[in-house]
Amino acid sequence: MFKKSHYVVFGLVVLLALMVLNLPGRATARLKLAVGSLFLPLFGLASSAQQLADTGSGVILPRGELLRQNESLRRDNEQLRLQAVQAGEIARENARLRQLFGWSRQAQWKFKLANVVLRDPANWWRTIQIDLGSRNGLSNNLPVLTPDGFLLGRISSVSLTHSQVVLVGDLNCRVAVLVENETRDNGVIGAAGPFDSSLVELGYLSHNANLKPGQNVVTSGLGGIFPKGIPVGRVVDTRVGEYGLNTEARVKLAADLGALEEVWVLLP
Repeated sequence: MFKKSHYVVFGLVVLLALMVLNLPGRATARLKLAVGSLFLPLFGLASSAQQLADTGSGVILPRGELLRQNESLRRDNEQLRLQAVQAGEIARENARLRQLFGWSRQAQWKFKLANVVLRDPANWWRTIQIDLGSRNGLSNNLPVLTPDGFLLGRISSVSLTHSQVVLVGDLNCRVAVLVENETRDNGVIGAAGPFDSSLVELGYLSHNANLKPGQNVVTSGLGGIFPKGIPVGRVVDTRVGEYGLNTEARVKLAADLGALEEVWVLLP
């Protein structure tokens, strides 16, 4: 009798499985949804309990560790306070020297945040469109920077509500730069390579330029569009130009041109 009941249960399970397998697709989906909704609260409770345990274990720290972190933060705060005092004194000295030599003071940059709304893959990501236009105070040839402060390009055309930005590495966006080395070598950023859009040519360097891989490249302010001091990238390699009359180099751009969502427009 006991064995017969096992056979009956087994037969019912097999029959139920066959019925489920032969159900239409919509009915099967509804059955899965019903079963999932039945067990979902249990899974959510277990997940919440695990997250609560992980959070609690991460928040509770020994008293000695808290004291050590507090002391470290106190020392950092004191060091930053001393650096702020020194920076203030350097700024005052700089202002006095500018006044003695009659140098004009560099104006503070003004930024406006814009969203990237369109990209053009037909020309190797060398243009983008942003959601600010002339009604927002934008005009042609305004510099455009990444959220990290790296040079991205310049505005090439403006409509009422949108603007087009031509990126560094395009032939229509040449940038006067200088290399942060002992000789402060000046050059011009040109076109990007055909295979790697993050590598651009650096030309118009003197034949005795002292460039080395890893040196920083920033805008020189000599082109009339980009202010001085905007980071552009780093020197990758150098070579002697044609007939040995000049030096040429390649620069790795600091801006990631393929991952742009927001940009800064530098206003006059």
